[in-house]
Amino acid sequence: MAKQAKSTRERIIEAAGKLFQAEGVKAVSVDAIAEKAGVTKRTFYYHFRSKDDLIAAHLSANDQPNLDFFKRWFEATDGDVAAKVQGIFIHLSASAKHHKWKGCGFLRTSVELINMPGHPAIVAARAHKKRVEDWLCTIFEAIHVLETARHLARQIILLLDGAFSVVLLHRDPTYMLSAGEAAARLIRARSSVS
Repeated sequence: MAKQAKSTRERIIEAAGKLFQAEGVKAVSVDAIAEKAGVTKRTFYYHFRSKDDLIAAHLSANDQPNLDFFKRWFEATDGDVAAKVQGIFIHLSASAKHHKWKGCGFLRTSVELINMPGHPAIVAARAHKKRVEDWLCTIFEAIHVLETARHLARQIILLLDGAFSVVLLHRDPTYMLSAGEAAARLIRARSSVS
């Protein structure tokens, strides 16, 4: 029975994710989510207290997979740490060329819910961005950056999230490549070991 409940919950999160990606979190109704997931509203509310809880669960479900993409792209890129971080931007640029690409779901959701800083989805988005920053910080600590690794990690996050925004605004993935070049230069300038 627990397995069925979990698969139903996952089905609801997956259905919601597709709708949120296509239409945004505010535009999608609980009725539409339930219909797409093939469940009743009663079943929906059995698994989630509210749509707000579902939005947070959707972002939380994407936290580790998104971080795993960054880690895979980092590891798959040859070269020093600067080149490997730049590789993340290169892969994101390639992703942004897809006609269905809509940028960072964590940022898009945060913008939609900007007037609700305590919203569970904002908390989940903030936690994800912090995990990416923490991962970068660990990498920079290993190469003995000349200033605090945390400061450099924050600078890279700013380049990353700024690039997400500008690429989405202009529909031009080359901005992601430019941000990656800037990130690589910054890392090389701040590190004592490549």
